[in-house]
Amino acid sequence: MKALEDNKIVELYLRREETAISQTAEKYGSRLQSIAYGIVEDQHTAEECENDTYMEAWRSIPPHEPKTYFFAFLARITRHIALDFCKQRSRLKRSAHICELSAEMEQCIPAPDDTECRIDAIVLCDAINAFLATLSEEKRNIFMRRYWFMDSIADISQSYGLSQSNVKSILFRIRNQLREHLNKEGYEL
Repeated sequence: MKALEDNKIVELYLRREETAISQTAEKYGSRLQSIAYGIVEDQHTAEECENDTYMEAWRSIPPHEPKTYFFAFLARITRHIALDFCKQRSRLKRSAHICELSAEMEQCIPAPDDTECRIDAIVLCDAINAFLATLSEEKRNIFMRRYWFMDSIADISQSYGLSQSNVKSILFRIRNQLREHLNKEGYEL
């Protein structure tokens, strides 16, 4: 059976038809599970995160109508559910994988340590998006796969046919460029 287009799946959610969930699972289930697995590193938990994503999508549509960005909408939900699971699982001990990625990005992005910085989060998001728009599609995808989808260096290198050291170098250069871009935008790091 051919998968439905995103806007048709969203219409099913809007009409409150339960087939919306099965259509979503058929089209995006493995990708959502992969996102969750990259964060929680446990297959059973990744499956739970995927299922929780469908329930959250059911609750969120309506009022949201993500017809043109359905996968991004689902991926964001999955990512938040998986990160919340990690926080619940080890409140005192964070996953080494999450710590590694956080440490890499802390060198580029200021931490929200006061109210003013939290208010600037929207402006910071715009600055990061503007920076990402300057990158080639391949570099932007490598960056997003590492820091949004939390893919491993090995997975990224395999997908792009690059050596792991090449991927690490690309990410290092992008982080440095991001740091310079944010400095020019007035962010002190």
